[in-house]
Amino acid sequence: MSTQTFRIGILGASGYTGADLVRILSTHPNIEISLLVAGRSAGRPLGDVFPHLGHLGLPDLIGLDEVEWPALDLDLVFCALPHATTQEVVKGLLHATGHSLLDEMLIERREDLVSAVRRDIKIVDLSADFRLEDPDSYETWYGRAHQAPEFQSAAVYGLTEFNRDAVRGAALVACPGCYPTAALLALLPIVEAQAIDASDIIIDAKSGVTGGGRSLKESMLFCEVAEAMHPYGIGHHRHMPEMEQELAKRAGQEVGLSFTPHLVPMNRGELETIYVRLAKGQSADDLRDILADRYAREPFVRVLDPGVAPATRHVRGSNLCVLNVFEDRIPGRAIIVAAIDNLVKGSSGQAVQNMNLMLGLPETTGLMQAPLFP
Repeated sequence: MSTQTFRIGILGASGYTGADLVRILSTHPNIEISLLVAGRSAGRPLGDVFPHLGHLGLPDLIGLDEVEWPALDLDLVFCALPHATTQEVVKGLLHATGHSLLDEMLIERREDLVSAVRRDIKIVDLSADFRLEDPDSYETWYGRAHQAPEFQSAAVYGLTEFNRDAVRGAALVACPGCYPTAALLALLPIVEAQAIDASDIIIDAKSGVTGGGRSLKESMLFCEVAEAMHPYGIGHHRHMPEMEQELAKRAGQEVGLSFTPHLVPMNRGELETIYVRLAKGQSADDLRDILADRYAREPFVRVLDPGVAPATRHVRGSNLCVLNVFEDRIPGRAIIVAAIDNLVKGSSGQAVQNMNLMLGLPETTGLMQAPLFP
């Protein structure tokens, strides 16, 4: 096991994904958390924002404009910032110009404030800013032109199980969204094997409330969420082009995808029920065999025993994805069920999985926590 220590920073440390990054990395044997950046919570100790992390003795939260990048000498930065805000920061980080600290003190633009960072820094982005390869597609779905298109097409899509080699050598990794993570792990092997009709895929997805972030929103108030469940983003959710992009690569053709997410009254967890039309000569058992073979040696993806339905309680707090396939009542169709923790395998855990590869560490380091139950 490597004894090397790497210095990392977390931008967006006051959000749910930032907190889970801190939780996971606090016991990682090779990581020193050297920077915690926040917006509204800047200037406060981490324990004031997240009391359960207050005992770790980590740096206080600071604002992005307060960061003295050269002095930190970071190896890797996690960007857990809101969508569309990461682009500016990443552009500055990767456009390192070798400014001295004095130069940095004399320049005022935010992109210059980060431009003196070391040239070999690595970035793991947890936002949607670099997931889509096509700048036009990004503008269509996010309503604004991409601010760093030169990096958009060069970023490595961080679905680790399928892009492992590319992640190892990447400077910028775009972690998948939580919904695409579960859907793609369930679908990519069977689409690649041409075992289903790629033009007829239906995904019924349900996520805990943390999937909506930590900012104040009326729709996230207790009385709006408790004892209720509701769909959102019907027919036009921003994760759809991400899923279509990756599925089309494996299918070798455009895919037909219907996707509807639902908010359910639980803190964390995600369950996707996926309805597919079988290719000629294929059965539900064949799909299960394809998935079992593909993931037999994967540490974080498990195909359950026949007949066992995945549930969020099987994965809570862990970096696991659990899958299974069932025969539909309608001939020629099958049902795939996938469960992940949206904050771990769907976000921070997968980010650490990618970080390990980027830093030359064993992929499972710091991630082998068993699921929490009850």
